[in-house]
Amino acid sequence: MKIDSIDMYYLRMPEVLDIGDGSQDMLLVRVEADGSVGWGECEASPLTTIASFVTPLSHSACHGVRDSVIGQRLDTPADIVRIAARVRAKSVDLLQAEHALSGIEIAMWDLLGRVREQPVWTLLGQERAYPKTPYASSLFGNTPQDTFAKACAVRELGYRAAKFGWGPYGLGSVAVDADHVNAAREGLGSEGILLVDAGTVFGEDVEAAALRLPALEAAGVVWLEEPFISGALRSYRALSGMTRTVKLAGGEGAHNPQMAELMIDHGGIGFVQIDTGRIGGIADAARVARYAQSAGVRFVNHTFTSHLALSASLQPFAGAAHDGICEYPVESQALARGATTSRIDLGADGTISVPDGPGLGLEVDIKALAPYLVDVEIVVDATTLFRSATLRA
Repeated sequence: MKIDSIDMYYLRMPEVLDIGDGSQDMLLVRVEADGSVGWGECEASPLTTIASFVTPLSHSACHGVRDSVIGQRLDTPADIVRIAARVRAKSVDLLQAEHALSGIEIAMWDLLGRVREQPVWTLLGQERAYPKTPYASSLFGNTPQDTFAKACAVRELGYRAAKFGWGPYGLGSVAVDADHVNAAREGLGSEGILLVDAGTVFGEDVEAAALRLPALEAAGVVWLEEPFISGALRSYRALSGMTRTVKLAGGEGAHNPQMAELMIDHGGIGFVQIDTGRIGGIADAARVARYAQSAGVRFVNHTFTSHLALSASLQPFAGAAHDGICEYPVESQALARGATTSRIDLGADGTISVPDGPGLGLEVDIKALAPYLVDVEIVVDATTLFRSATLRA
């Protein structure tokens, strides 16, 4: 097959709030090759990523991503790896290229799986897909009482694990943060798996993060996620030496596998969290999953948007029985919730199953997404580089 076209669709909620919720807009990718179609999603700012896709040549290491993909052969998994390497080589100075590549790479896997009538996880060489225990991923409430109510709701829905993050955590006093953590624990119950996401709020400040450890450990929190910005490896390492029972988690900010591997090697983390929509796609996430296993670090997906992105994020470690927990968005906006005609539903036993249909195993809901399409046109020197296409199957 030859890649004939790539469409990028900027979708957006009518109102976007200044909160830690990445499901308020979406960059959906459609790849077509010889009449077959695959879909992917970038975890990225849509407009800047579209610009990286179509930007004119700046110099030999700064091509627009489109130049490296259109017209390429796509017949085997090796072709996907080859195309991704081509993008990186020709766009090495274009930092947003990694985000554009991620959605395109996911769509190529989906397309190839559909053509071969196999789920992506089998194309990756995995013999079976193990059920995963999803943690309901939520923002902290505005008050501890709000957090308690959210945790109670999660438990009533049947989730055995929950993560609370961002919101007011780390922005106020140590005591208030402890109140939120205790409220989450009380609402979730003593048996529930409780996780906390600091959303990089402490920057590189080890002392500020360390002040929160006693409350986290007293509440039986399994991990403290992203206390620091992604590159602050010395801070991660220092804090990891201060914990007794709480592990550190991070890696969602990695936009190539090398960044994630450095965090595993030098950050002292116990869990590495990878977003296929950011790291470069499914193959790079699978690479990190294998590396993490060799280093004794648990691999976890990062997903806070649609179930299309959720399916993509599960493929790289579907066959890893030892990596049994996964992020599961429960507070997504209507845009993300309606992106696919079916969902990856929570089972009665509190687990989810990785889709076993061809490709990513889900169908994009064109009708539901159409009202959210943003009309984009990029014109440079009277030449139209990009114009929003009609959403089509």
